[in-house]
Order: sequence, then structure tokens, then C-alpha cells
Amino acid sequence: MNHKGYEGFISYDDEAKNFHGEVLGIRDVVTFEGDCMEELEQAFRESVDEYLAFCAEKGQMPDKPFSGRVVIRMGPNTHEKAAIKAKEKNMSMNKYLVSVIERDLQLA
Repeated sequence: MNHKGYEGFISYDDEAKNFHGEVLGIRDVVTFEGDCMEELEQAFRESVDEYLAFCAEKGQMPDKPFSGRVVIRMGPNTHEKAAIKAKEKNMSMNKYLVSVIERDLQLA
């Protein structure tokens, strides 16, 4: 689910017999729920809109979802091995790490 650049993650609660979800990629907890996909989609859009209105009311900048920038920390040994592997493949460290992640996620 996507609305105004925000992504929603959906689960089904077998006990409650409804769908619930959360907006991904932001620090605040923004949730939504519905008994069918139509209700769920509407609740998701309303939750995103309410989050943006709340931020505007408070004078805060809303979190921007998934900018594409990720800062990672790794041990020196891992860093060295990754740098060597990237060099062997004639890739930048960034391009190499992205390729490893995409392969693991089966996106490549």
C-alpha cells in the first residue's frame, strides 16, 4: 500500500478477524485497521493524512519515508573484507553492498 510516498505493512489478525497495518519508514507509530481491503486502504490513507496534519499542526517536519540512505556500522574485519570484495568486482563499496542486499532480497 502506498499513499503520498508512505508505505503500509499489512497483517491479518486471525483472532480479531481483521486486517491491521503500520506505516513503515517513520519514527512515529502510525497504525490502521479494517475488516476488508477497501476499509483497510481507506484507513491507511486517513492515517497518513492525519499524521501529516498532526506534524503541520505541531510545526514539525514529518519523517520522509525511505530516503534511500542507510548508514551502517560493521566490524573492522567485515569492513576490510567487503572493501576487498568490492575492489575485486571493480565496484564501489556502496554499489557492492547494494548488490549483496538486492541479491539477498531477490530484487536483482
